[in-house]
Amino acid sequence: MRTIKDWPAEERPREKLLEKGSAVLTDAELLAIFLRTGIAGKTAVDLAKDLLTEFGSLQALLEANQIQFCQGKGLGSAKYAQLQAVLEMAKRHYVEILQRGSALTSPEATRAYLTAQLRSYSHEVFACLFLDNQHRVIVFEELFQGTIDGASVYPREVAKKALLHNAAAVIFAHNHPSGVNEPSQADKNITEKLKQSLLLFEIRVLDHFIIGDGKPYSFAEHGLL
Repeated sequence: MRTIKDWPAEERPREKLLEKGSAVLTDAELLAIFLRTGIAGKTAVDLAKDLLTEFGSLQALLEANQIQFCQGKGLGSAKYAQLQAVLEMAKRHYVEILQRGSALTSPEATRAYLTAQLRSYSHEVFACLFLDNQHRVIVFEELFQGTIDGASVYPREVAKKALLHNAAAVIFAHNHPSGVNEPSQADKNITEKLKQSLLLFEIRVLDHFIIGDGKPYSFAEHGLL
């Protein structure tokens, strides 16, 4: 059987990554590097393609729980543990980037971090990045769970948390499990209510991100703050 080693060097995922960078690789090629080996009759790339078809997408595979993940062909507990370690390292990497600099000068890192934190939930979670007066991250906290509306997000509690952390500014984020990252009217209403409440304490709301499929929706970029 022909293996990946028999392919031209420029077509092998690992060599392709080293030569051209990770961004040029397909989802299957990235997954193949993670898998390292295939199974009988299939290269790692073939196996990766089968897994992406089986799970529906790379995102679905990455967010699968242990039981779901281990049911995949060529996968098991060791690979699941390895994947969870990789995902956690990515989260911590973005935390370090944000803590070293400003959330405003690292917008892509901010988006990536919030996506990594909130995308996998099957229910809505409302969270906040509390920032100092130079817009560096003090702490990230998940504040509320459930449907995001006036009845489940409490401006008074958000203000108490911001004062507790001595925050000068905040960035809000919540996820839409449906994948649709457009704001609802309830999202707009609670954002405005929070903004007005925090202004009483001279705490600025810099942005509110909605995490769904694709690039997170930014209230600030759409002129809603």
